[in-house]
Amino acid sequence: MAAITAAMVKELRESTGAGMMECKKALTETDGNMEAAVEVLKKSGAAKVEKKASRIAAEGIARVAAEGNTAVVVEVNSETDFVAKNQVFQDFVQDIANKALKSDVEKAGDGEDLVSILGVKAELDEKTLQIGEKLSLRRFEKATGDVVASYIHGGGKIGVLVAGVGASDDAAKEALTNVAMQVAAMNPTYVAREDMSADELAKLEEIIVDSSLNDPASLPKPILNELIGKAYAEKWSAEDKAIYDDKKANMQYLFNFLSKEAAAALAELALADKANITSNKIFDGLVKGRVSKQLKEICLLDQTYVKAEDGKQTVAKYLESVNKDLKITKMVRFEVGEGMEKKNEDFAAEVAAQLG
Repeated sequence: MAAITAAMVKELRESTGAGMMECKKALTETDGNMEAAVEVLKKSGAAKVEKKASRIAAEGIARVAAEGNTAVVVEVNSETDFVAKNQVFQDFVQDIANKALKSDVEKAGDGEDLVSILGVKAELDEKTLQIGEKLSLRRFEKATGDVVASYIHGGGKIGVLVAGVGASDDAAKEALTNVAMQVAAMNPTYVAREDMSADELAKLEEIIVDSSLNDPASLPKPILNELIGKAYAEKWSAEDKAIYDDKKANMQYLFNFLSKEAAAALAELALADKANITSNKIFDGLVKGRVSKQLKEICLLDQTYVKAEDGKQTVAKYLESVNKDLKITKMVRFEVGEGMEKKNEDFAAEVAAQLG
């Protein structure tokens, strides 16, 4: 049998990225034949990659790549945040971003075979073995415009793209970079309220109507007083009636003293009388006001610009102050692991199980 030297192990390790003991074992099995040892490691690696496939990978990082007036943001997942901070992993994700930028696909995500789309199966398997965790290519999306800006927050926990038209100078680039930071911080759902479909707007209004009816304390006084009259006559206990009689002169404090059952009875009555309440002009005004407030939170251009000196300037007004022709056409925001099942780490239990 050929002697397995440290130099041989080092050579095999550098060419495959496998661990030192795995390399030594493969060389021993193949009597020092380097090519045969590589094949042994490949077969062993394929089995290990397949074994890791069922594990949860919900950590990771987002990275961006840009060329000309096009940029892409990608999310690649790992099992632990520790690996997400590894330079080998970060370089791998950046390479994925570069490949996504050059691909013909504009957008791909959960449920799609990104490995095949980008042609990176070999690289993914290699890095899975080298890093020792399941790695998953989750999604990528491109943005194109006269000007495109990107922002990476928290070391890669959030990746943002913002594209615009109407200007392409340094001032426009800086403005969109600032807006990308706004998107990362404030997480708007839409660029403008006009981007919402009629169905989405109707759903938002329905949610606000139902939440208002379920919170009687927030209802206009005429409507609330009518509901209280019904509850007092039909549903409240003697104790809650006494509380109301004592506190009705200061209605703003009433709900601090009423029982949960009394408040629930008011909500039940409000929902039962939904048709009449929603036709009330006062209630309609309340709903429209709350819809408007909600739109200012979920629509980027309606949001208060986070760097506004007066604390009031909207993002739309900020862009207008930079260049009246500058318009945002697209935003993309990836937050790593959003919507995914997270692994519940219990290291004490894991150690106990291993010892047991």
